[in-house]
Amino acid sequence: MDKFEEIRPYYDHEVESKLRELASNKNVINAFLHSRGHHNSFFNSFLGLFLSFYLNRRLKKIKSIQQYQNMYEKIMEKIIADSSSGFTYEGMEKLQQNTSYLFISNHRDITLDPAFLNLALHKNDFSTVNIAVGSNLMNQKWAADLMRLNKSFIIPRSGSSKREIYRSLNLVSEFIFNKLTVDNESIWIAQREGRAKDGRDITDPAILKMIHLSKRKELPVSNFFNHVKVVPVSISYEFDPNDLNKAKEIYETEVNGFYKKTENEDLESISRGISGFKGSVVLNIGDVMNFESDSYEVVAEQITNKISNQFHNHPTNKDALSIVNEDLRLEDNEYFLERLKDQPDAVKNILLNQYANSAD
Repeated sequence: MDKFEEIRPYYDHEVESKLRELASNKNVINAFLHSRGHHNSFFNSFLGLFLSFYLNRRLKKIKSIQQYQNMYEKIMEKIIADSSSGFTYEGMEKLQQNTSYLFISNHRDITLDPAFLNLALHKNDFSTVNIAVGSNLMNQKWAADLMRLNKSFIIPRSGSSKREIYRSLNLVSEFIFNKLTVDNESIWIAQREGRAKDGRDITDPAILKMIHLSKRKELPVSNFFNHVKVVPVSISYEFDPNDLNKAKEIYETEVNGFYKKTENEDLESISRGISGFKGSVVLNIGDVMNFESDSYEVVAEQITNKISNQFHNHPTNKDALSIVNEDLRLEDNEYFLERLKDQPDAVKNILLNQYANSAD
């Protein structure tokens, strides 16, 4: 039995059957229809039949992960055309063909951050990355299937005991190291658990500890991360379709001391991030990093600084900082004025700081 069975991406021989299941899954059909603005259940029941038939015909020719990801390139091109003013990237010349990298990235959008990196890699004839995804996004099997078909692997976010959590994280660490050093495949992982809802891109040392876990007795921290070739990645969106939702989540957490997600909130965030207007999207890929310290905190700070220094600030970031510093009025920025109409001052300040913190 494959020791990584429960966390790994799917293999080529699993693609056909998984796609057939997904094309006939009512939850998949309904999620797609809802994302396109169709909310009438009576109408959707008829439309869903035609959509399922169409998907079965469209997907039956796909027999491998590579073919599946080729389809994704067309989808990403459409997303860029329909919901942005353009996508640009820099730093591909810093990478070498047939070499694996540990891409550590800031995290603003649940699915698009690694998707934009994959698009840049694919366009330049590099292999795409294996994507680290939290188990909280895998609660529904069909959502997990979609992600695992797209080379995602699962990082557990819970467990019945500390021992179980440790075993699970050690397995993830072993999977990552195996992919990088044995299979010669690259990994994408966010610098912290969850998106940076406050606009501050800070690397969590706990993420580095988890990656290093299975080799901590064999390789010192600096040797390990030099060996796996860490590449910092920064992605920035001129407009974040989820900015108001993030601001409200922070506000409710501050007021109530906690925030409880609704059942399909993550999936709705994914849909909103994909379909909402993003303006200009910029991806910057850094140089392979070199580490001399064996402190997780020092290594994390180095990565944070690299990601921050290569982050592209848009006019929205600069204007938000000027508004926060009272050098500009809210009324002087059409986007913020419309976005924050009828919102309480606390939410306004949180949303503005999301953008301003990146430019600070």
